[in-house]
Amino acid sequence: MKNYFKILFLLTSIIGQSQVNSKWKGYFSFNAIKDISMGSQSVFAGTENAYFTKNTLTGIEKTTTTVEGLSGENITQIHYSKAYNKTILGHANGLIIVINEVDGSMLNVVDIINKGSIPPNKKRINHFCEYNGKIYISTDFGISVFNLRTSQFGDTYYIGPNGSNIEIFQTTVLNDVIYAVANGYGILRASVINPFIVDFSQWTMVSNDNWSAVEKLGDKIIATNLNSGLYYLNGNTPVLIRSLPQLTNDVRAVDNKLILTSQNYITILDDLFNQTLQINNMPNSTATFICTTIINNQIYIGTKENGIFMTNFNNPTTFKNFTPPGPVRNKVFGLSSFRTGFWMVYGDHSGYYNPYPLDTFPITKYNSDTNLYKSTAFADIFSAKSITKNLVNPINENQVFFGSSYSGLLKVENDAPTTIYNASNSTLTTIPGQVPDDIRVNALALDNEGNLWVTNAIAPIGLHSLKNNGQWQAYNLSCATGQRFSSYGTIAVDKNGTKWIATNNNGVVAFNEKYNNRCLAIIEGEGEGNLPSIDARAVAVDQKNKLWIGTTKGLRIVNSVDSFLSQNAIESTSIIILEDNLAQELMFNQFITDIVVDGANNKWISTAGAGVFYISADGQKTYAIFTKENSPLPNNTVIDLEINKYTGEVFMATESGLVSFKGNATAGEDNLQNVIVYPNPVRPGFTGNVAITGLTDKANVKITDIESNLVFEAISQGGTVIWDTTNFRKRKVASGVYMLHLSTSDGLETEVKKVMIVR
Repeated sequence: MKNYFKILFLLTSIIGQSQVNSKWKGYFSFNAIKDISMGSQSVFAGTENAYFTKNTLTGIEKTTTTVEGLSGENITQIHYSKAYNKTILGHANGLIIVINEVDGSMLNVVDIINKGSIPPNKKRINHFCEYNGKIYISTDFGISVFNLRTSQFGDTYYIGPNGSNIEIFQTTVLNDVIYAVANGYGILRASVINPFIVDFSQWTMVSNDNWSAVEKLGDKIIATNLNSGLYYLNGNTPVLIRSLPQLTNDVRAVDNKLILTSQNYITILDDLFNQTLQINNMPNSTATFICTTIINNQIYIGTKENGIFMTNFNNPTTFKNFTPPGPVRNKVFGLSSFRTGFWMVYGDHSGYYNPYPLDTFPITKYNSDTNLYKSTAFADIFSAKSITKNLVNPINENQVFFGSSYSGLLKVENDAPTTIYNASNSTLTTIPGQVPDDIRVNALALDNEGNLWVTNAIAPIGLHSLKNNGQWQAYNLSCATGQRFSSYGTIAVDKNGTKWIATNNNGVVAFNEKYNNRCLAIIEGEGEGNLPSIDARAVAVDQKNKLWIGTTKGLRIVNSVDSFLSQNAIESTSIIILEDNLAQELMFNQFITDIVVDGANNKWISTAGAGVFYISADGQKTYAIFTKENSPLPNNTVIDLEINKYTGEVFMATESGLVSFKGNATAGEDNLQNVIVYPNPVRPGFTGNVAITGLTDKANVKITDIESNLVFEAISQGGTVIWDTTNFRKRKVASGVYMLHLSTSDGLETEVKKVMIVR
């Protein structure tokens, strides 16, 4: 197939509209600092795949992510040019993005990426040096030159032996002479005004030691070597200034001060090489130092895992975090939403469900009303390791359960961890022969009676239930061959109380304790279930009671969950679509990671490597394929999907960050008591749609003007109706108050709302 699906409308149009209408939102972490730069009053910080600026006087900050147009690629360097008011981002793959800070426009510079003669793993951007309107770019193959005024690339200097590629760590320019630290080839220099500088023979070696960085301080060239020595150049002779406590991560000169940053030390020297300050710890923090700068006597410290800290140069005793709010890290492994926010977890496991090496991340709650992130530390969650799943109780949103791939099941109530369930207080068991606390809970689901169902991976009994009365019960999945070695994907509970469980080696296992512990397996092979792989990762029951199954090799459906009650074998089928008038299997051979169903019964399907697919209720239409190439999705490997049933917001947790798409489909409510119309009023200049949410499914919506003339009518699919503020002739309605007459599908309940439109 040329494409996996026939797109029904132009995706580029979707993305453009999405950004204008603020359909996309990013929930990025800014904690992993890669590099920082400075303006006269602002700090510019590059993180994993985003950047932020913050005014040091006003505190006003601005974040820029894939939602604003960044690539999502790994950032390695950032440089702010005061002379041109531009920010330059360098990436591990050689991409350079130039941002005009006046209007926010971005230029993707792909010259290095497109250098076919350079291996893809040798295009990393290591350092930026600005001099006389040019940026000298240190890369893994040499030095490239970028003109800030014209935004065009100039020459590239291949300065290894005989013009070969060599890795350049850093450059600096003093009196029109450029100095470059070359990995394994010492410090090289040449005149930047030499018209033949592109010729490798014009470069001379200053010193052949193993150097790590070079910088200018006043009229001197400073260098550090891989033996943690700090030197200055006296002609061509390196002169030792001092030995440093550790190998440096960053060396820079600011305001006649030399700042040396290593993993645990920040050393600041004056222009006579006298030490004026050394920082080797921050209270209540074990952060790893990455880089440091100084603005107006304030020190800004970039760290590997905790963002930026600020302290005063003259009194460095208190440290204030300077980082925008966000998740603890970008790799969000699981999330579960509630009416005004969501919980997220960061633990992970391999594609084979191996959680080692175990992690000790906190859990985080985000509240959209306040835009606040609240994390509960590892020590306060009973030291539960590698938490990979979570589930908000929809009946009681103050109760949340968390599945650990090592420590069992954690329960949180009213934001406070209350219980950790393990082998001592539940039916959950450890892996036989393993350490006594290795209890792996892979999946969580609640049934209609409020009973919690969890899987217990690589254990003799794979399915357990925490009843609504607080009692535990274990269930043997008798139909699952080799249950002892199973790990599990997701669980879906249908209207009959049947649990559909995705497994890594038994396909999908269906179980219902109310029918004499009936157990059936859907596996590979005709007559056995017809799955494309026995490694199933996701299951979902839709509003038509169809079961959707995602495996590592494609998609299948079971046309009715009732088949479990009446048949001794369940056969799944593929979805066949037409592509270029040829019959094709929907999502053939795709590694599916999750499936969720929105309020209109449409399906959102995430994959490991191909992004997110948004398809119609029956799978015959493809509304969109969201990838990092055509949307703000930062990575095409999507770990988890979640839909907020109250708002329609679709969350996509990827390897490189969390984003959401504001969908229009919400779940239908039980009544019309929670209907919301927004925006209200509709103000001049607004070009979007009016949303009526909180409806019952198939509710009738009629909109009239103040004189009772009907201008719009629709039946809700799920809990939302969208009105583009036009009448039946598709003309924009005039200013005025409009009445919304709402009724349930049976007509037994009615409601009236108003919306004001101002043109």
